[in-house]
Amino acid sequence: MNIPTKALPFHAGELRAQQLAGGGPPGFAIREAMPEQHRDFFAMLRYMMVATVDHDGWPVASIVTGPSGFATSPSAEKLVIARDAQWLSNIQPFLHAGKPVGMLGIDLNTRRRNRVNGTISHLDAEGVHLDVRQSFGNCPKYIQLRSIDDHAVMTATTSQATRSLTSLDAQAQAMIARADTLFVATTSNPHATENGGLDISHKGGRPGFIRADGNMLTIPDFVGNRYFNTLGNILTDPRVALLIIDFDHGHVLHLQGKGEVLWHASETAQVTGAQRLWRVHVQHASILHNAVPLRWTFVEAAPTTLATGTWQRESEAVPAK
Repeated sequence: MNIPTKALPFHAGELRAQQLAGGGPPGFAIREAMPEQHRDFFAMLRYMMVATVDHDGWPVASIVTGPSGFATSPSAEKLVIARDAQWLSNIQPFLHAGKPVGMLGIDLNTRRRNRVNGTISHLDAEGVHLDVRQSFGNCPKYIQLRSIDDHAVMTATTSQATRSLTSLDAQAQAMIARADTLFVATTSNPHATENGGLDISHKGGRPGFIRADGNMLTIPDFVGNRYFNTLGNILTDPRVALLIIDFDHGHVLHLQGKGEVLWHASETAQVTGAQRLWRVHVQHASILHNAVPLRWTFVEAAPTTLATGTWQRESEAVPAK
């Protein structure tokens, strides 16, 4: 099936970010519907990253899980998440008809990832129905290989016991320090349904690539596809949600705060491979304990990740593991 591509799929914030970064992509393949290979890809997944906005318009980042086939695509313009899918409590209350949704299908075992953004059309006995507005693939850069540990899954328990934080405590800081994978939800407009809308993106690096100074996080921006979906959204609406998953135990750290982009900060030179920096001033934080029913085993870091550094001196850098 030949899916048309929009002539100008980027909103004003993304175009501004591309300009500030010295240029956008040489080409793009952002479609208004899903090609067949994306539809097949989503149908094989056991987990997807998902974002929407809360009642106040703040982005919310989360993960939804289920057996292979819990996501189906009855047509190139539709995606359905089955009724028995396991949603986290941090996003479930905000799944209503008319809500924008950003989804990232990612297979950590193969480094494949594809994005789909759209709007919830309705909820029924089948599940959550999404009208697709944007569909596009992403490269495998900075994705650490992990395989699902099915033996650990069989013995895992889930509680989703939630602990709200007024500041980043020792557990939150430890999760940030160990993280080699970060998911970020942003929006250019919490009510937008066309180009703009909502995105959830993957960011990766060596453990230690996220620097925490109190409630302020500083994150290097490595070379990517130059779409600048995340940074372009921050220029338009600075509200950001971050999701860090403890892949060994199923804990989830969810953060919301105001973001800013540091285009020419001298600190950029402290992290090998960084082209610029962005910051999040955390205002809300929570840890969901044993929230994700899956467990993953680390296999290897991406070659692109190994070419980057951390905020520590290079001689003290923590190797990816």
